[in-house]
Formats: sequence, C-alpha cells, structure tokens
Amino acid sequence: MTTLAKTLASDQGEIRLNSRKQPFNLLRWFSLISMAVIGTVAVALGSVSTKFVITESVQRDALLTSQFIQAIASAEVRHVSIPNVRTMGELLDPRKDRDFPDVDPMARANARGEFLDHIEHLPDVILANIYAPDRMIIWSTNPALMGTTIHADEDLDQAFALKTPVSASYHDVDQARMEQKFVTPPEYIFIENYIPLFDADGKNVTAMVEIYKEPKDLISRMERGLVLIWMATALGGGLIYLGLYWIVRRAAILLATQQKQLIVNETFVALGEMSSAVAHSLRNPLATIRSSAELALEFDSGPAHKNINDIIGQVDRMSKWVRELLQSLRPLNDDVEPVNLVAALHDSLMAFEQQIIKGRVNVLFEPIGTPMVLSQQVQLTQILNSLLANALEAMDEGGTLAITLAPLDAQRVRVVVSDTGKGMTEEQRLMAFRPFFTTKRGGLGVGLVLVKRIMERFGGAVALESREGEGTHVSLTFKRVP
Repeated sequence: MTTLAKTLASDQGEIRLNSRKQPFNLLRWFSLISMAVIGTVAVALGSVSTKFVITESVQRDALLTSQFIQAIASAEVRHVSIPNVRTMGELLDPRKDRDFPDVDPMARANARGEFLDHIEHLPDVILANIYAPDRMIIWSTNPALMGTTIHADEDLDQAFALKTPVSASYHDVDQARMEQKFVTPPEYIFIENYIPLFDADGKNVTAMVEIYKEPKDLISRMERGLVLIWMATALGGGLIYLGLYWIVRRAAILLATQQKQLIVNETFVALGEMSSAVAHSLRNPLATIRSSAELALEFDSGPAHKNINDIIGQVDRMSKWVRELLQSLRPLNDDVEPVNLVAALHDSLMAFEQQIIKGRVNVLFEPIGTPMVLSQQVQLTQILNSLLANALEAMDEGGTLAITLAPLDAQRVRVVVSDTGKGMTEEQRLMAFRPFFTTKRGGLGVGLVLVKRIMERFGGAVALESREGEGTHVSLTFKRVP
C-alpha cells in the first residue's frame, strides 16, 4: 500500500503539472494592459479637452474684442458727424488725409484721436498696431514701430485675405517677428487678434487692427478649467480602472478556484478509477488470506499462533486502508440537514471511550447550548471520528483532549478540537490537507482530506494550527440552521 500511495501521489502531481503548463496570469496582464489603455485614453481626452477649452476661450475673447473695436469705430465716426460714406478704416491712415477734401480735418483728427485712445486703453492690452493695406504700421502703442512695413506675416496676410478676424495664442515672444516689440513683455500667455476695418461698402479692408492682449482673468479661469479637466480625467480614469480591476480580480479568483477544483476533481477521478481497480484486485485475495489464516489458527495453537494473528492483523489493516481510500474518493451528497452538534460530539466521544481510558487521556468538554448546524449526520460523525482518532493517536503517552464550542456570529459556530500530543512541524502543517500525506506510521493520509472536502461541501471551513511538541488545534466552522 505504500507503493500504491506513492503511485497515486505521483499521478496527482502529473495531473497538476499538466494543468499548469503555460499559466496565464489574467489579473497581471489585465492590470498592465488596462492601465496602459485607460491611461492613453485619459491623456488623449484630457489633451483634446484642454485644447478645446483654450481654443474656444481664445476665439471667444477675439470675437468680443473684434465686436467692441468695430462698435467703437462706428460710434466715433457718428459722434463727430462725419458722413456715412466714410468709415474709421478710411480715416486712420494719415497719408490719405488729402484724398477726402470733403471731410473736416478737425473732425477727422478728433475721430481718429478718440478711436486710437480707446484702442490704447483697452483692458489687458500690451501692444496695439494698426496696418494699412500695404502692411505699413500707421499707428502703434510702441512709437518705434510706426512707419515699419511688415513682410511675410502669414497671420496678417490671412486676415487681409479672409476679411475675418484672426486670432492666435503664444507662450513665448517670437523675436523674428518685427511687430512683436512689446513695451511691457508678457508674463505667461498672450493672445494676438487681427481685426479688419472695412470701407463704406463693406467689401475692402481699409485698415487692420492688431491687438496683443494678456487677459490675466481669462488665463486664470483657463488654468482653473484645465486643472479641473485633468483632475476629472484622472479621477474618472482611476475609478474606471479600479472598477474593472475589481471585477476582473473577482473573476480571476473565481477562475483560480474553479481551476483548483477542476484539478482536485481530475485527481479524485483518476484516484477513484485506480482505487476501484485496486479494491477489486485486493479484496478477494485479502479475504482469502484472512480466511486461510483463521482456519490455520483453529488447527495450530503452537509457535505459529502469534504469526498467524499478525497475518490477520495486517490483512485487517490493509482492508481498512482500502475502505478509507474508497470512502475518501466517493462522491459526496450535497443534501444538507440540521444536525445537533453537541449530540454528535458526545456520540463520537462515547465511541472512543475505551481508547480514551486506555490511553490515559483527560477529556475537557463542557458545551453551553446545543446549536443545530447544517451538515449530514453520517458525514459529521465521520469528520469528528477522524479528528478524535488523530488526536488520540498523537497522545500515545497520555495527555489532554479539549473540545470547545463557541458561536462566531448569528450565522456560524466554531468547534475547536485540541490535543497535547506530538504536534507538527511547519512543513508538515502546510502539507496536512494534501492527499496521502500523513505523519502516522501505517496511515494512508486521507482523513484530513475527507474532513476538508465535507466541511467545504456544506459551506463550512477547517483550519489547523500545530507546533512541534506542543500539540495540534483543529478548528471547524459550521453554518447554523436559520
């Protein structure tokens, strides 16, 4: 039977190895890939949102500035009673003063002066230029730029060509652009607006107003908006990642549990097939050997008497191994029934009464109450008998067997079976619930495996604590009857 146990354990190891070839760590790969994907999407959304906010804010500011300047231009022309055939764009270029002899020079100067004063004192303006159609700066808040002709300015050319306001935002001053000569340099971000002024027919651009603004209030609002966008993006991405991670983690745990159960089932199927073959092959020979030994015992009371008894004892032990093996591999019935836990414990102690007395073992068991638990009477008796047998065998020189029963909560109750026997090493404790592992001489190593299977089948749990030389504590957690 020792060879049989080794063979079964070897087959079990092969099944586990085959089932673990090229394992796929779902949780690890999901955490890496999902973090990369969610991070990329979050950064992309944040960038698009940021660009949208900045662009829309700049365009909105440019539109308001354009509407204000054009309104001021029209108002100043009307204020000085210049005929409607004239517009502010026609009056800004000093070189064309002689082209309109019908316009009062004083009225022209007043209108132009008032308009330029409004431009100069616009809020947040750091530089203002006015261009003639030939790209000459005819007026500027920086006197050093007046009379300068600007060549190869794409934004300026686009504004003249499209005849619509053009705006752009900058973080740094472009030293190559002649018109960006600020008296007061911008601190952070500044906005450039091109605003066309038309003739009386509204078809030709007669002047182009260029406004450089550093709207600190707008910039402050944009910065707060960007912070909120990135915070919301990061928080949203984090919540999505954590939610998906939790779901996948639960799925990975479930898959791991199912895989483990599948391995166990495969193991027990293989062992069941082998054990059935072994039982079929061994039962008849063992029965024949025992019958022959009993027959020989009736006719021989001499020196061979002791040897014949040894043969019978060894045959009985082998038969017991076969029964235990078949019992441990037999499918369990899932039907639960209420069982009196205290009564079951008393029955098991009574069954081992002679062994307890013979082994000089002191039993401590004083239950309070009689809880009803979900189990099966036969299976529960088998569990308790297996634990008591292990505890008594561990105390071959006497000791104390303590059984404590205490409720954990309204749904669960715990029983702890403790002995003061030899105990286990840490390595033995970790191997205790593996099939065919045993510390007992002549044991098969299926008792605790069966205990674990039965407890988990009925929604309970089993745990084992042990120290070498100090004893062992086995904890059984049962579900109470509702």
